[in-house]
Amino acid sequence: MCDLKLSNIKKYYDKTATIEDLSLEINSGEFLVLVGPSGCGKSTLLRMIAGLEEMTSGTISIAGEDITHLPASKRGLSMVFQSYALYPHMTVRENLEFGLKNIKTPPQEINKRVANATKILQLDSMLERLPQNLSGGQRQRVAIGRSIVQQPKVFLFDEPLSNLDASLRVQMRQEISQLHDKLDSTMIYVTHDQVEAMTLADRIVVLNKGNIEQVGTPIELYNSPKNIFVAEFIGTPTINIIPAKYSKGGIINIAGQEPIQLKQEHAALSDGDQLFIGLRPEHLRLNEKNDFTLTVDATLSELQGDSTLIYADLSETAVNIKLKSSKQLKFRKGDPLSVGFNEANILIFNEAGDAV
Repeated sequence: MCDLKLSNIKKYYDKTATIEDLSLEINSGEFLVLVGPSGCGKSTLLRMIAGLEEMTSGTISIAGEDITHLPASKRGLSMVFQSYALYPHMTVRENLEFGLKNIKTPPQEINKRVANATKILQLDSMLERLPQNLSGGQRQRVAIGRSIVQQPKVFLFDEPLSNLDASLRVQMRQEISQLHDKLDSTMIYVTHDQVEAMTLADRIVVLNKGNIEQVGTPIELYNSPKNIFVAEFIGTPTINIIPAKYSKGGIINIAGQEPIQLKQEHAALSDGDQLFIGLRPEHLRLNEKNDFTLTVDATLSELQGDSTLIYADLSETAVNIKLKSSKQLKFRKGDPLSVGFNEANILIFNEAGDAV
């Protein structure tokens, strides 16, 4: 149980910045998820916290203690890797015990910690198996168990589910979430999968090119993204971003569409401003009475079992949008559709892409 503080972290490879002046505070017992596209610096940041990679500058502290220059083995942290990193010639029990034996933990304490971890992770029946005789999900459980027995101050996860198939990822997400509830420990989790981030996180940190774009709860990032980058990164299917123009009197004009009359003037916008509106696919409705309507031409419909994802072009433009219907539907290319939405569902971004 501790607070972890990152202050003015910088990481350069030669003269190229991977992390640039990043500061962040992680609360005790928090499940914090770092997300962002490939190359944004999230795994590098995690490895610097773990002590596996040197920083160019900055400080890291845990519960007020500066650990910036401590070796990885002295930081009281434990890391779960994407590749599991199990010893193939050792049984599950031996993998769990190995790190504790290296630091000369008393045998009685080792047995106690291993028994606790195997109970939590339901590994009791697998203790004498070799990793090659385990499924991907079971191997990942062993990797997590190896962290649990270390009783770390902070758990670090580096894309631990990326090697698993879709159904196993769902199961392991649930298990990791339950593990956090049981241990009530601080966890920092790196992923490129925003679904994992939304389902696991207390707070999400969205990274882009080594900088923090926004920090907030999953609901905050979904409902109130700071900019178009965050809006597009959070939510599945991705949000629709439509270019428009603002007119005096609270009117938003989209090419080829009926004007959108807001209930009042938007204080941050002036007459003639170029802007973008964001509409999430799940907030669009086919042939229903709503505050506003778009006319579109279907380009493709994907039946997804209990729902349909529909792609369409805004009439008279090349702007493509997506909408998700809870019904089982089928459209041909060029079918005209009427799409409704409410004012409460509109996100507005200025020409620079920032929320207004």
